[in-house]
Amino acid sequence: MLTIRLIFESLGFAWRALKANILRTILSLLGVTIGIFSIIAVLTLVDSLKTNILDSLNFLGTDVIYVHKWPWGAGGNGRDWWKEYIKRPQASFNEYRFLKANMQKGQVVCIYAESESNTIKSGSNGINKIEVDGASPDYDKLFDINIDRGRYLTSAEVEGGRNVVVVGHEVAKALFPKMENPVDQFVKIKNLRFKIVGIIKREGESFMGFTSKDYSCIIPYNAFRKIYQTGTGRWNELGSVIGLKGYKEDLGLVELENEARGLLRVRRGLKPQKKDNFTMNRPEAVAKSLDGIFDVLGIAGWIIGGFSMLVGGFGIANIMFVSVKERTSVIGLQKSLGAKNYFILFQFLFESIFLSLIGGLTGLFLVWLLTFAPFGSLHVFLSVKNIVLGLGVSSIIGLVAGIIPAAVAARLDPVTAIRAN
Repeated sequence: MLTIRLIFESLGFAWRALKANILRTILSLLGVTIGIFSIIAVLTLVDSLKTNILDSLNFLGTDVIYVHKWPWGAGGNGRDWWKEYIKRPQASFNEYRFLKANMQKGQVVCIYAESESNTIKSGSNGINKIEVDGASPDYDKLFDINIDRGRYLTSAEVEGGRNVVVVGHEVAKALFPKMENPVDQFVKIKNLRFKIVGIIKREGESFMGFTSKDYSCIIPYNAFRKIYQTGTGRWNELGSVIGLKGYKEDLGLVELENEARGLLRVRRGLKPQKKDNFTMNRPEAVAKSLDGIFDVLGIAGWIIGGFSMLVGGFGIANIMFVSVKERTSVIGLQKSLGAKNYFILFQFLFESIFLSLIGGLTGLFLVWLLTFAPFGSLHVFLSVKNIVLGLGVSSIIGLVAGIIPAAVAARLDPVTAIRAN
């Protein structure tokens, strides 16, 4: 009961101090407001940016390893590129079938190749800059492709290299604008007729501008090989990729990677002392490479906000010293009526924390308003974690700023304090 009464009494004192000296209070709390706004705004933008980037990378799949000729990000001017990577063989359809037949740790095994900037036609209608993917049966499970109408490719269609196609939402819309369900219609890819067997559900534009499946066509891998140069062994051919999806209980995909590496080395006849002539790329490596940038931005926000909060802390301390001086006679009266030192101490500490929380809440309110500002395709959100962090930092600033004035008030002699004007 005493604690509750103390809290409400302190809040009452703080509120009366606010109303009596509004301009002084606002100027003093401005530092805390700016500091909390700076820190939480930066952290909010960093969290939002990170979430949007990770969402944009979802097209790479989860719990997935890609067997490539070279590592992601290996530029064409590097020494390793000319000395080693360019000499490596591409992943082949026979290697894919070998892995699919022998792997125990792989939930999904597929192979695919891509060709960009194609023109797809149907009658007098056409659409440019379309990606054509040659894929095996489990491609839709690797990339979580959702079929809106029709179905995905069958194993028989892939093995036989049949002229069937699954088209993206925008491709179907452009080629068949007046048709609600264009399944079983025909399109032309490289002047060859392909029958539509499925339509991909609309995905929309990604934050980082990656091409979505809305503007793509998926055909059987063996049909792809008939019209595009791949699997020929030439250095300039379209490269194929083998995708492996592991089980969730395989933490870090360690078992999947070890098994795939061992089988592929056996298939390619690599001796124990020979290096791998392939690379196993992981989508999470892309996200991890961005962590350093996000950390730097977060530190910058703390530094900028830290200076503002330092000023705000001194402002609150100044308010509390003035409050102690103005209420010295009241403090003396309280002590003469039996108030303990800790009662006076807590009274001013609660008041200091309350004042700081007002500044912090104002800063959080400004950050919340920031989430409604237009940032293009970037979706900005204020997380509960950042709200709690802002309130926690505000409370600490109030505690630190008020501890000395509160201690001074608690040590006042009651007789001397009552006589003060």
